[in-house]
Amino acid sequence: MEYERGADNLPVDMNMSTGSPNSPATHVAREDCPHLADPEWEALQRLATVIGEAAVATMLRTLSPTEQHGVALGFIMKEQREVAARATVSTPSTPRVESLKLHVNSYVEREGEPLLRWLVEVGTAITARRIDDPLSKVAFAMSCLGGRARRWAYGRRLTDPTCFSTYEVFKEELRQAFEPPQNEFRSRAEFLDLQQGKHDVHAYVAEQESRKSMTCSGLPTAAQTAD
Repeated sequence: MEYERGADNLPVDMNMSTGSPNSPATHVAREDCPHLADPEWEALQRLATVIGEAAVATMLRTLSPTEQHGVALGFIMKEQREVAARATVSTPSTPRVESLKLHVNSYVEREGEPLLRWLVEVGTAITARRIDDPLSKVAFAMSCLGGRARRWAYGRRLTDPTCFSTYEVFKEELRQAFEPPQNEFRSRAEFLDLQQGKHDVHAYVAEQESRKSMTCSGLPTAAQTAD
């Protein structure tokens, strides 16, 4: 059987009469090609608008199922390349914005050193450096810690690699560790939530014990006081 190459270099049987547009030779029904997936069949229908319905019908009658899969896949890939090429041409290139690397002083938890101001400095530096990934934000903030605060953060990460899952979690735990709540209002509010059933009693007790231990860990030892 002789073939010629039609549009897009696809084989066309030139020995088979295509007949009139309404003749059976120019049309193949969907149920006649159960081996073709729906996307493949739809691709061949689009191909018919390019090379003609008769040419596609001829291919479906003369090519093996494997060859039909190849024709459909080839046309789909051709369409995808054309879409990608148009997107490349139509999308204007945006100018690259350089990141600004601001210096952040290390937070070492010295007396009178405000944690809130340090968090503002870190947040400003993160924005200037264009750090978007949550874990990268945490890693950058941890690199700006020093002294006891640094030992605390990396100690937490050593015992639980999944801690500090977001930058917000890191900031909250840092505040709880080095700025434990001192006002009675917050304690009363939490106790009221406990009475109303909004907090679990065991979780509440555990949190109070954790705050107590963190507060005590920040006090100087007897030997240090004697010095």
